[in-house]
Order: sequence, then structure tokens, then C-alpha cells
Amino acid sequence: MGSSILEGFTKSLAMTVLSEIGDKTFFAAAILAMRHPRRLVLAGCMTALIIMTILSVLLGWAAPNLISRQWTHHITTVLFFGFGLWSLWEAFTGDGESEELAEVEAKLDGNLKAGSPGSKGASKDNDDLKKLQTRFLMQIFSPIFLKAFSITFFGEWGDKSQIATIGLASDSNPFGVVLGGIIGQALCTTAAVLGGKSLATQISEKMVSLSSGILFLVFGVQSVLASATRL
Repeated sequence: MGSSILEGFTKSLAMTVLSEIGDKTFFAAAILAMRHPRRLVLAGCMTALIIMTILSVLLGWAAPNLISRQWTHHITTVLFFGFGLWSLWEAFTGDGESEELAEVEAKLDGNLKAGSPGSKGASKDNDDLKKLQTRFLMQIFSPIFLKAFSITFFGEWGDKSQIATIGLASDSNPFGVVLGGIIGQALCTTAAVLGGKSLATQISEKMVSLSSGILFLVFGVQSVLASATRL
């Protein structure tokens, strides 16, 4: 962990903001905030993102203890270049339309229809069993909170930003990465919840992909230069 807390913080903050703006979880938070109380949506999304960030940083922090620090540094460098090229490819091959917004909206509408009273597929016994299993959680957490939490948590699992956070934490100060990641997630999620769908539809996915691609490539170059200075 040769880098300072400030370096880990700035890298994590910049990476998180550019990765999460226009992401599926960003659109999900915006759409949910239009249909449900904003405070519950914000609380559910932020709880999931904080837990995901901490888990990702812990995985990255533990990686050098499982693999040699030299190998984790090389893997992180490759990830930065890989994600940078991936993002640039998305920027230049995308049609400029908000495809992810339409996909998330369709998925949320599908879940809403599947849970409507008119569906006849589930039996009454299964419904009663589900009610008994979830009654305790429903007494503690609002269903809206749980919905926002689950959609955000599982939407972020295995996402590009999560893997990048793991790689960043393995080669940077973990405290700085956690702090920068949480603040970045808070900024993006708050903007999505308060701005709603109108903000989401005005975001240029091409510019976001282009900016994040350049940022990842810069991180990759910095990683290569850092390894060169150690030789």
C-alpha cells in the first residue's frame, strides 16, 4: 500500500462517479424515486452501495495476502487498461440512446406486473408461506427499502465498477478507496433520486463512457509508471 489515503480517495472518487453515472443502478434509483418515497429509495440504495463498496475493498485488500503483491499490481494494471478500452469501445459503438434506461424500466415494469393481484400462477399456500417468511423483515424494513436495496446490491454485484474497486483497493490505500467510493456513490445516488428520470434521460452515455475510458487508461499508465519506478 505505497499510495497515500488522498491518492486512493481521489482515484476511487473519480472512478466511482464516472462509472456510476448512467449505470443501471443509477437509472433504477431514478425510476424507483419517481414511484416511491425518495427517502426510502435513497436509504435502500445507499445501504446496498456502502456494503458493496466495503466488501469490494476488503476483497482487494486481502488479494495481496493471497497472491504476491507484484502479481496483484500487474492484474490491476491489466484491469485498468481493459476497462478503459471497453469503455471507449462502448462510447464509439453505442447509438447514443439510453439503452440501459429502457432496459431497467422494462425490468421494473415486468416485476411490477408479476407482483400484481391479477397473476394466477402462484398458489395460495405459496403466497401464505412467502408472507410468513418475509413478515419479520417487513416489520423492520419498509418493502420499498428492501426493493431498492436488493435491486441495487445485485445490480452492482460483478459490475465493472465493483471489479475496478477491488483492483484499486489491492494497489491503493484501502481507507482512501472506501471513503472515495462511498462519497462517489452518495453523490451519484442522491443526484439520481432527486433528479429523477428527467436527469437520467439528459445524460450522454457516450460522453460518460468516453470520460471513464480515458480515466481508466490514465490509471493504467500511472500503474505502469509506478511499477517502472520500483525496478
